[in-house]
Amino acid sequence: MRDPYTVLGCARNADAETLKRAYRRIVKDDHPDRNPGDPRAEARFKEAAAAWDLLGDPEKRARFDRGEIDAGGREQAPFGGFGGQGGFDPGDLFGDIFAGFRNRSRRGTDMRYRVSVPFVDAAKGGTVRLRLKSGRSVALKVPPGTEDGARLRLAGRGEAGPSGGPPGDAEVEIAVEPHRWFRREGRTILVDLPVSLAEAVRGGKVRAPTLDGPVTVRIAPMTSSGARLRLKGKGVPDPAGGPRGDQILRVMIQLPRDPDPALAGAAEDRAGADPRVEAGMA
Repeated sequence: MRDPYTVLGCARNADAETLKRAYRRIVKDDHPDRNPGDPRAEARFKEAAAAWDLLGDPEKRARFDRGEIDAGGREQAPFGGFGGQGGFDPGDLFGDIFAGFRNRSRRGTDMRYRVSVPFVDAAKGGTVRLRLKSGRSVALKVPPGTEDGARLRLAGRGEAGPSGGPPGDAEVEIAVEPHRWFRREGRTILVDLPVSLAEAVRGGKVRAPTLDGPVTVRIAPMTSSGARLRLKGKGVPDPAGGPRGDQILRVMIQLPRDPDPALAGAAEDRAGADPRVEAGMA
């Protein structure tokens, strides 16, 4: 097995966050679901997962750096050989002991899942139920600010290890469900807000949806369609604990569906100058 630092493309003194970003980039690009039928991508994916299993665990990484375990997590003998012993190989003496130890300590296989999460739960944080392949159902905590395609790891929820070894983990890919009103750009929430022609002309207070529930906003008189209103702190929470993003309301004037002769006549009387000319488009 290749050196795990080489697999992730990181230096041996790289910090934990650098290693994590490198691992996530590889598994995102080479995930079998994105590369069906590509054995090389699948091999890179598995190799990166094995490298992260070793380097993502501080204790395992320290033991690997000290030479106590190899790239596959197998115990290394504490000596390299005896000088002047006529070719005596310590492995001949202890090979069976180490082999038995390795068999007992091998981890189980990691299992991979994909779960749908409602838009608001992904943005604000929440809990969804995940049914494992064993048939058990577990609660999956979704952190605030979770994006579509993010991966969460459940330690010890994979397959049991052989010969009593520790179980593998469950890696869960998040699929954020689209929302009827909300769209997301980073930590900003975007909403198209319908207003009547009368509300746009006269101005007034209208109700608008947010992640935290409906709020009242003020529409200024003579507001044009496409105008934007900012609701500070009503966007997506920052996973790192910083300030929340904002919500942007885009005013969309909603005209009556049925023909209205009076409205058409008033519009004709107030036609005014060509707005495209004023905007420099014609």
